[in-house]
Amino acid sequence: MNTRLLVLLASAGSLALLAGAFAFQYLGGLAPCHLCLLQRWPHAAAVLIGVIVLATRQTVLAWLGACAAATTAAIGLYHTGVERGWWEGPSSCTSSGTGGMTADQLFDQIMNAPLIRCDEVAWSLLGLSMASWNALIALVLTAIWILAAQRGRAQSS
Repeated sequence: MNTRLLVLLASAGSLALLAGAFAFQYLGGLAPCHLCLLQRWPHAAAVLIGVIVLATRQTVLAWLGACAAATTAAIGLYHTGVERGWWEGPSSCTSSGTGGMTADQLFDQIMNAPLIRCDEVAWSLLGLSMASWNALIALVLTAIWILAAQRGRAQSS
């Protein structure tokens, strides 16, 4: 597979994941949590990087695409851990218990809580949440970007 096709495939993969996220949000009614939104930005960057690489033939930029895909994979893995209770997520979007709180503190916590929590799975397929699927697919996209960067380097040598 040539470099341009690999870049196109990796960019299209990120675009497809973004389109899927927006479809779940706007067609399926599943509002994203804070960590879900963070996972979207690296995909958008990867799409933009792909467009630049395809337009300029600067295949060295494919390494940036790999970094973008790896970043969203890392956020997705972190989010998966939050959903499964392996570690605590950001206090702004996870439950933190009520031990030792006064009624006023508890009321303030409830009133300041986000509507969408990061530690609850909104949708899953085959036992994996959207964050888990994003992480797995983004790891594949990272590998494709790396292959594109390596092939681009070999072709320019």
